[in-house]
Amino acid sequence: MSDASVITEAVREALGKVNDPEIRRPITELGMVDTIDVDGSTVNVRILLTIAACPLKDQLLRDVTLAAQTVEGVVDVNVEFGTMTDEQRKDLQTKLRGSSGAGSEPVIPFNQPGCRTRVYAVASGKGGVGKSSMTVNLAAALAKRGLSVGVADADIYGHSVPRMLGSEEVPTQVEDMIMPPQAHGVKVISIGMFTRGNAAVVWRGPMLHRALQQFLADVYWGELDVLLLDLPPGTGDIAISVAQLLPGAELLVVTTPQQAAAEVAERAGAIATQTHQRLAGVVENMSWMTMPDGTRTEPFGAGGGQQVSDALTRDLGANVPLLGQVPLDPTLREASDNGEPIVLSNPESEVAKAIDAVAEKLAVRRESLAGKPLGLSPAGR
Repeated sequence: MSDASVITEAVREALGKVNDPEIRRPITELGMVDTIDVDGSTVNVRILLTIAACPLKDQLLRDVTLAAQTVEGVVDVNVEFGTMTDEQRKDLQTKLRGSSGAGSEPVIPFNQPGCRTRVYAVASGKGGVGKSSMTVNLAAALAKRGLSVGVADADIYGHSVPRMLGSEEVPTQVEDMIMPPQAHGVKVISIGMFTRGNAAVVWRGPMLHRALQQFLADVYWGELDVLLLDLPPGTGDIAISVAQLLPGAELLVVTTPQQAAAEVAERAGAIATQTHQRLAGVVENMSWMTMPDGTRTEPFGAGGGQQVSDALTRDLGANVPLLGQVPLDPTLREASDNGEPIVLSNPESEVAKAIDAVAEKLAVRRESLAGKPLGLSPAGR
């Protein structure tokens, strides 16, 4: 074998360690490495992008160049980009998602046997309790622990997750698949990424259901450890659709200490009695405010979170724990407006530590064994 052939194979092996930034799988496995030509100490690599306007092209250029330069004998690396043909894109989709017959119902990967993704639907009885900021910060806190995390902004009318995560990228489409942008290590999808400016979304129930179905089935999430859904307040169409599309999802109820808010939150959690979903627990937000002198004041009263926990435990006949109490802190709002989750921008703050504690409980929850094979066989007599 010639020296050029040896270097070519070594470069291909090195490129096998380069992951596509969006799909998170080796570019050699995805058929993105078109050609590798060796001319002395110079290597020319041609990479096929899924679309010409790939938003992470620069990152791919850096990663491919650095990988090829690790090969002994390689001094210069030239990277040229091409674009996949329609047939190649279809092959990629089949490789990632499998094939489905024409007209068949979209497949939601989180419902498939063997799927290990934990799905938490973050709900509230009313707006203004900090449900979205809690979703975003829990996602960032879980990703910080090394978990693969996704967030689906299911609050179609009041979408705010992209702003809070600082995501300004537009999803990439490959055939029928949608590649979700990433921010702070979290994959995210929202209807706000498909509307112009701050345009209002004026849809009825069937369209809301279809949008949620697309978020779950058409978006390529990859192998997630946790998927968080930011639900709209109340028990309307989206809450019902989540129960239908993701029967294994667990509800995470967010409330404030205020008695009126707690009563409404109880109703949001009690939907589980009709949908037969499991309740992961309750988070009480805005529990207190720490004053400059170190004393605490409770602007919204006290006890709402525990009230919701006790009521749902009684109604459902199963333990619904109060997972944590999160203080009221203006810096949480400021961080959200700046697109920097406070668990990342100010991890030592009181509010960040409280959210981290809730994330820790969600991260270590035991997996349900319901419906899963245990690999046991009957003992012989």
